[in-house]
Amino acid sequence: MKVLVVGGAGYIGSHVVKELMAKGHAVTVFDNLSSGLVQNLFAKNEFIAGDILHPETLDAAFSRGFDAFIHLAAFKAAGESMVVPEKYSINNINGTLNLLNSATAHGCKHMVFSSSAAVFGEPQYLPLDESHPKAPTNYYGFTKLKIEEFMAWYEQLKGLKFASLRYFNAAGYDPAGVLYGLEKNPANLLPVMMEVACGKREKINIFGNDYKTRDGTCIRDYIHVTDLAEAHVLALEYIASQGKSLTLNLGTGNGITVTEMLEATRRITGKEIKAEYVERRAGDPAQLTATSKLAKETLGWEPHYSDVDTLITSTWNAYQKYYSINP
Repeated sequence: MKVLVVGGAGYIGSHVVKELMAKGHAVTVFDNLSSGLVQNLFAKNEFIAGDILHPETLDAAFSRGFDAFIHLAAFKAAGESMVVPEKYSINNINGTLNLLNSATAHGCKHMVFSSSAAVFGEPQYLPLDESHPKAPTNYYGFTKLKIEEFMAWYEQLKGLKFASLRYFNAAGYDPAGVLYGLEKNPANLLPVMMEVACGKREKINIFGNDYKTRDGTCIRDYIHVTDLAEAHVLALEYIASQGKSLTLNLGTGNGITVTEMLEATRRITGKEIKAEYVERRAGDPAQLTATSKLAKETLGWEPHYSDVDTLITSTWNAYQKYYSINP
């Protein structure tokens, strides 16, 4: 298929592009490089510099004729979304509507969306499955839920077929070491710890140690980015071949606490990694894990790289490689 990957120069997007290429798809990347990197682009792919807030640029892109597109261009920091919701409204909601309008206007009616298990909010039971009630506790999760609703309407009104993939905490790096471009302003746990380990940051702040968990810190379900990339491609191929939309959770069903991740990172890197416990962040549930049973049944997908040691080791390797080249 001829696929437009929106946000394809970013962390997750570049891994999705690599997986699409491995499966023989023709890929064009659309990215404004606000968080994506030129380093993450592959020479054999076309690149369109553009922003989802500019409909005319999207129209020009989709006029080239694509079979499908993958949307990975949303802002993703849950904590930030509670402080500057307008930023998330404009980019995540307005930008996605621009995408939907341009794509369907040009006959591109297969879409894979990088959603989030943040649509569920505080869990009523664990692990989260697809039918769990949706009540986001942060504005980021709210924008993802609204986008899922928009896609359902566009399916009904415009014939769009979509796959919405819900997951938490993408982590790790390409195990083959081809991709090692680092995020510009990392906010997630593992890359922040790596910056401390590399001496680029003094310490890591851990938000809350009084949750009702086994050590007082939040529990999260980490999925390796290569496993996520495979799921995006499998989902795309499914909706294109079956003509059916689908919404899936992607997770291991197992959680690790922030403190446990910190201790494992210290062990693997051999670095002290100074940490300080601070107040909780607004909108952070105590525990979040998701089941991928339906994804396995529907797509035959299951994670292969999402064990803790592979997550940390592949990330540490990427950071060491990057800073050996860019001291």
